[in-house]
Amino acid sequence: MTTPIKTTAFAAAVTAALSLAAANAPANAADDMEKCFGVAKAGENDCKAGAGTSCAGTSKVDYQGNAWKLVPKGSCLSMDLPGDRKGSLEELDRDIPS
Repeated sequence: MTTPIKTTAFAAAVTAALSLAAANAPANAADDMEKCFGVAKAGENDCKAGAGTSCAGTSKVDYQGNAWKLVPKGSCLSMDLPGDRKGSLEELDRDIPS
């Protein structure tokens, strides 16, 4: 095999390896996160915030109960929030805009 062919083959192998590693990284990171309802500030929710909203950044009020944010797994229920609010792993009926 000539040097240019070896170089091209090596570059292709490195590119394939990097692509595979990049494809697996987000899945592993997502495994360490969970949806936490009622903890996002207005306009800072992650995608799908319930009735009246469509996707990321569309929550209307702070701590909207049907809006969620991805948080590190295990931290949702113990987050410090103002008032008597708590995060939830399921949608809440509180702080829903009219």
